[in-house]
Amino acid sequence: MIKPTTITAVLLHLLLLITTSITAAPILGLDSFLSQQSRFDPKATNDSFLSLPPSIKKSLSLPSLPPPSLSSLLSLKLNIPITVKLVGPTFPSSSSTLLSNFISAAITSDKFQIIAPFSHQTHHLSISYSLHIEISHSPSSLSRLLSDGLKSEISKTPSSLRSQLVSIDYTVFDDVVKKDFEKQKPHDGVYIYLINLGAQTKTYAYNYGNGESSPAFTKCLGSIWTGKDRYLWIDLAAGPVDYGPALSGDGVLPRGEFHPLAALHGRPKSQKALLADLASLIWSAYQVLLVPSLRIPVPFENSLLVQIIHIHSGIKDSQGLDLKLIESTFMDEVRDGLLLGDQSLKFKNYEVSLQECAICSFAVSRSTTAYTSRYLFDNYTLIVSEYLDSKRMHQVLSDSLEEMRRVAKLPFEDDYGRVLPVYVFDLDLSNILLLDRYHQSVAFKDMVIAVRTKNTQTVSDYSCNGRHVFTQTRELERPLVGSILQSMWGVSPTHLLWSPRHNTTLVDYTWSVGQTPFGPFSEITSLSFVQKDAARRNVLLTSLNYSITSAIDVLDSIAAHGGEKKLLKQNQHAAFIQRWNLFKYKLDKAVSALSHFDFEMALYFVKSSDHDLYSIHSLVYAASQDVEASLVCFSDPPIPWGSLATPGVICFILIYAYTQREKLFSNKRKQF
Repeated sequence: MIKPTTITAVLLHLLLLITTSITAAPILGLDSFLSQQSRFDPKATNDSFLSLPPSIKKSLSLPSLPPPSLSSLLSLKLNIPITVKLVGPTFPSSSSTLLSNFISAAITSDKFQIIAPFSHQTHHLSISYSLHIEISHSPSSLSRLLSDGLKSEISKTPSSLRSQLVSIDYTVFDDVVKKDFEKQKPHDGVYIYLINLGAQTKTYAYNYGNGESSPAFTKCLGSIWTGKDRYLWIDLAAGPVDYGPALSGDGVLPRGEFHPLAALHGRPKSQKALLADLASLIWSAYQVLLVPSLRIPVPFENSLLVQIIHIHSGIKDSQGLDLKLIESTFMDEVRDGLLLGDQSLKFKNYEVSLQECAICSFAVSRSTTAYTSRYLFDNYTLIVSEYLDSKRMHQVLSDSLEEMRRVAKLPFEDDYGRVLPVYVFDLDLSNILLLDRYHQSVAFKDMVIAVRTKNTQTVSDYSCNGRHVFTQTRELERPLVGSILQSMWGVSPTHLLWSPRHNTTLVDYTWSVGQTPFGPFSEITSLSFVQKDAARRNVLLTSLNYSITSAIDVLDSIAAHGGEKKLLKQNQHAAFIQRWNLFKYKLDKAVSALSHFDFEMALYFVKSSDHDLYSIHSLVYAASQDVEASLVCFSDPPIPWGSLATPGVICFILIYAYTQREKLFSNKRKQF
């Protein structure tokens, strides 16, 4: 007997195929031809149009195909499929329908956003996204396995003297959820497991690393986990947890009932109110994790190079700055599919003595600034602290690239398409010196800057579960991994997203625990599916956006010349229509492949469409050069003699009256 969930999954898969096939015009034989071309020429080095059979070329110029238009380019939309699994006996049978209605009402399609676009770009791309969601109840066997494992772990774990929460290893849940995910095939989309096993004998939360909290080391417990495969789980009964800015600020996750993660821990709620909170939680995960904002646009380059430039005072200490660990972190992900096509990634390490680098010392002194803080000891006391202004340091290093290249003995890497310098300042200072007061590492579009001093830790302005978070200031591996992800692949931190409604960057630390290299609450350098998918998707979205905007420029140029039929001759017009329809078909196929997470096939169609786009530009340019300006002769208008004579007559009358004033205006009294 076929399970209803299996039928629903198949229907969802068919819906995606139907949706994408509607956007891509059905041209007989073209799909199989391009599939064959992708196997023979996976790099799309050859122009597929030149190899098209005459029958397919004829089909590309049929009048039934939609004409070239802006709307057809701006209507490209990615379908993001999500499967929500309700785990636990506390979810009524009607929960899936109500939750689906709430999510459908809350989530609307939108365009992909960019947090820091280049100067000539807006904060959004030309490509939109939409959600396809399926909600179902998991079998009772899954909740039974999770419940047994959780109860066993709670019973053998002693209570903590420092926290009300019992620390549970996240693998207790993750091992079971991962096995269930692997059974769900085909994996069309992302699986979100909402787990509610009810109240336990002790309050608990999940520990994501080794060891326990201590007075000098804060372990931030959470209730979520994002896997390396495309699944994430949320234990609604864990906690309540709170983390974020210690006193005030954006992104705090409050204790109580006002955040969806704490929906079960407040006052009793109705079924609709609880499901509304869960819909809000799924909406947040959708925005931040599944369709995250691009940190920066990232064009496709075949060769990627990371240059780590370690600037030290002579005493080298690899503790907390293991460059091999940083490199192996990325190389492990490369083997797991981080790169696209034939891309390559290399790391090269260089060392620079601070005593021999005058520009390095100048960059530190030029960017050092101070701020005052008020603390309550016996009375209120003002304390002056120093920090480094990252923007000033970036400006100094940008203006002195040649000098830095000479001092660090950096070779000219002409063979690499993208070179990212990572400047690590290892200063022989005893005081705390962070970037912009809070950060150990800051990512820019063209470089990464990190700093550490001899000081080992400091109390940050963040708190987790009622305790201040201690920043281990000499440990730079995780901050550097996160910064390299931002600068090289445009991956946004899991607490930042651009909001077009607010026209600003929003901060939300809900998803900053667990498997993420971002934020002050994570200890893990490895990447989840969120970062890996975003890294590949960002490159493809940037290339797609460039193709769309370039095609829009072509259409604007054609419109300025009076339209395609007026600009292009008959043979040029036929070639233009064929090229345009093939170009648009490949864009549709690229978007369809992205919707199914087939990044390699999407890359092929994007690169293959570049040949058609170039040919379209060449046709329009050649036609515009052939346009001859014509001068239409016209007869000169008649001279307006009446209008010109009127002022002359008036002037003559005035002159005559003036000369004859004695006669015309003589004094009548002289007559008597």
